[in-house]
Formats: sequence, structure tokens, C-alpha cells
Amino acid sequence: MKSTLTTKSLKAGQIVRNWHLIDLKGRVLGRAVPEIAKYLQGKHKRDYAPYLDCGDNVVVINAQKIIITGRKSKTKTYSRYSGYPGGMKIETFEGLMKKNPSKVIESAVSGMLPKNKFRSDRLRRLYISKDENHKFSDKF
Repeated sequence: MKSTLTTKSLKAGQIVRNWHLIDLKGRVLGRAVPEIAKYLQGKHKRDYAPYLDCGDNVVVINAQKIIITGRKSKTKTYSRYSGYPGGMKIETFEGLMKKNPSKVIESAVSGMLPKNKFRSDRLRRLYISKDENHKFSDKF
């Protein structure tokens, strides 16, 4: 006897993207970033499929009020390389937080996402605001 129950696979046109607001005020960077990455990947959804980009949009507010534990504020470094001799730029966590706190969050989330073809698309759906003001208030 043949069973009538079959598993229905999600198609790319059926993906519904929701909006999530995450407030980082007083939260630890290493505890908040996995939650953001989970929403961007869509792992919280019932119909998650690893071969589809079924994640949601995430708006992060109060990026400048995030905290980091231990002595990492002085020892944690972010580096970038231009490709030219002497083109290595190294910056500490404190310096980057003063200059651009959204880069800290973006770098941490980028490191948490899988290194595959969906990574850049998922990062495009991440909107970071350094204070409570953001332009997506109509989505919530």
C-alpha cells in the first residue's frame, strides 16, 4: 500500500522574508551574534533548507553599546590587507568601535555565517544602526 504523506520541499519562489529587530544595548558580542546569524540563515524556520537562502531580514540597533568580555577590548585586532607592500592595516577593537561600530558587528556576523555562495546575499539583509534610530520602523 502506497503512503499518501510526502515531504514537500520549499521552492525559491515560496520564501517569505520576515523582519527581526535586535537591540544590542548591554549585550555581549559573542552571545548576540549567533542569534543574528541564525535569523539570516533561516535556521529558526520550520521549512529550512541548506541549499536555499530562506533567511530573514535583521535590523540591529545600538551597535555602539555592545560590550565585550575580558581584556579583548585592548587585545582584539581587526586587520585588512590592500595587496600592496606595506598595505597591512591593523586596528584594535576600541579604535574600530570609536570609528565605525557597525564594522565590528558585520565582521562578527560574517565569521559566523557559512562560507558559501549565500554569504554575501545574507549580509546584504543585515542592517546595522549605531543608535536606536533606523529607517525600517514601518516594518515592525
